[in-house]
Amino acid sequence: MNKESFLREFMDEVWNKKNFQKIGQFVHNQYTIHLDPGDPWEGKTLSNSEFKNRMEFDSFKPFPDMKFEITSAIEEENYVAITWRLKGTNLGQIGEYAPTKKAINTKGMTIYHFKDKLINGHTQIYDRKTVMEQLGFR
Repeated sequence: MNKESFLREFMDEVWNKKNFQKIGQFVHNQYTIHLDPGDPWEGKTLSNSEFKNRMEFDSFKPFPDMKFEITSAIEEENYVAITWRLKGTNLGQIGEYAPTKKAINTKGMTIYHFKDKLINGHTQIYDRKTVMEQLGFR
């Protein structure tokens, strides 16, 4: 199995095209967020339905046009590390913040963890400070 190709397909189909019905093809039913500073889900293990809800309400509700571009990838036995660029427009509420209608453009890195040929978690870091500045919150 080529995990890098698998991950690229996951990012395109699930994240960029929002084909939520395909989550089970890519994501293990026990998906753990190992490290993602500032993410309220950090340290939690999600089922596929919880993963889908997190995507719909925490990611796409605030940024319905969100798109990822993978800029590099490295595959290891049980991991694929990617760097990425994220773009989107804030058209939905983020917590108590009203939509700003401002665009974001940020970079980050995610290490995706694999188990049983499926993605079962991630370790991630990205530039949240720049995102907050771009939205006008700082």
